[in-house]
Amino acid sequence: MNHSTHLIDTTELAKALETFATERDWVQFHSPKNLVMALTGEVGELNELFQWLTEQQSIDLANDPERKQRVGEELADVLFYLVRVASVMGVDLNQAAVEKLALNAKKYPADKSRGSNKKYSEL
Repeated sequence: MNHSTHLIDTTELAKALETFATERDWVQFHSPKNLVMALTGEVGELNELFQWLTEQQSIDLANDPERKQRVGEELADVLFYLVRVASVMGVDLNQAAVEKLALNAKKYPADKSRGSNKKYSEL
């Protein structure tokens, strides 16, 4: 995989989020710190949907339309803040994803990490 690999394109979403923030005069609040804090809050809300569930119950959420809808909404919020942080910071998410996937492939070679949950430093 090289830097020209196209995995994701958040360009249109980033534009839509910028427009949304601009129309509400919220850009003034969108510092990297504030956006990361908001992102963390949204991840917490996603986490709440799974808190206290057994492994099987968490898997079964996909079969409950109402709860699956709530998961989708929280995932969208996480995505929105993630894309907004990247946009404000000038980070190309596609490039970052390509580079990080390549780095993870080196840290976790398939022949050493297959079926293991060990951290790369323990392989």
